[in-house]
Amino acid sequence: MSGGFSFAVHAADGAARTGEITTPHGVIRTPAFMPVGTAATVKAMFPEDVRAAGADVILGNTYHLMLRPGAERVAKLGGLHALMNWPHPILTDSGGFQVMSLAKLRKITETGVTFQSHVDGATHELTPERSIEIQRLLDADIIMQLDECIALPASKDECRRAMELSLRWAERSKTAFAEEEKRALFGIVQGGDKPDLRAESASALVSMGFDGYAIGGLAVGEPQDVMLSMLEATVPYLPENRPHYLMGVGKPDDLLQSVARGIDMFDCVMPTRAGRHGQAFTRFGKINLRNAKHAEDTRPLDPDSACPASRDYSRAYLHHLVKSEEMLGAMLLTWSNVAYYQDLMAGARDAIAEGRYEAHMAEVEAGWARGDASM
Repeated sequence: MSGGFSFAVHAADGAARTGEITTPHGVIRTPAFMPVGTAATVKAMFPEDVRAAGADVILGNTYHLMLRPGAERVAKLGGLHALMNWPHPILTDSGGFQVMSLAKLRKITETGVTFQSHVDGATHELTPERSIEIQRLLDADIIMQLDECIALPASKDECRRAMELSLRWAERSKTAFAEEEKRALFGIVQGGDKPDLRAESASALVSMGFDGYAIGGLAVGEPQDVMLSMLEATVPYLPENRPHYLMGVGKPDDLLQSVARGIDMFDCVMPTRAGRHGQAFTRFGKINLRNAKHAEDTRPLDPDSACPASRDYSRAYLHHLVKSEEMLGAMLLTWSNVAYYQDLMAGARDAIAEGRYEAHMAEVEAGWARGDASM
């Protein structure tokens, strides 16, 4: 592995593992959920509150940051850690997913992707080499290869075409990355919802030799059972001594089920986006604070939570803030959600270490099903 980067599994329970990723900016306890800091900010949260909630690492977005404020400017300002006052690990994605989903016009060739910015319409080219360069300028601890992420469902021919292009881009990304003393490079498995293509992609990436392996192209509209079957088709081909990262996932149940299948890292906008839209994730299930039934409910979201947002504010107040579109409502619910996701991962780590992960999953799911009527 790259100097300054290492991964160790401390305990396993079936396919579930708990361990640590060591980076120059600190340790990431796994399984880990990475709050998404798209534009150098976890929306509606102070960085110190993200950290206090239990997050070891956040995700920065190459596409958004290359457009604004610009990678060269971020580097001039001391890198992403200094710019956003987050002295802890940062993983940056390659920008590929956002180019496919957000850019106004895009053209994919063997060279890379040419696209028009959704910000000002300016034309940009993102190649595997430029993506690596941008992520270096941002000063990320973990860098992702550029890949092509297609929407599902898709034909097998389309899945194969994108998977094979992503493999060629992986080789170019690895060449551009070369040898790094302080950063890690992850390859990304593609192949749509085709198990044989997933296995082929994983095997080819492993033969190239990356510091970690991500599974991309899921959580793009397919049912959960399809996503989980793709994990089962992929993880056995990945080295046990490297981190396994499921990109863009997901709901709390997705996380628990994926950990049981050998996933170590996650990211998703769901907890922050839901918070801005009046929804709270709790150990009692999801709560929609827009609903009128909360208007006179003096209970907090969770009296036993260590997070002040979950513990110290009534549902009636949160309902009022959401209905009034006060920004404090989005801030408190985002804080509560980020803390809940971190608690979910901490509970998973403890249960794996104790050899009781299956029972732990059942307990958590029973809590969601039971709800908060007896609270």
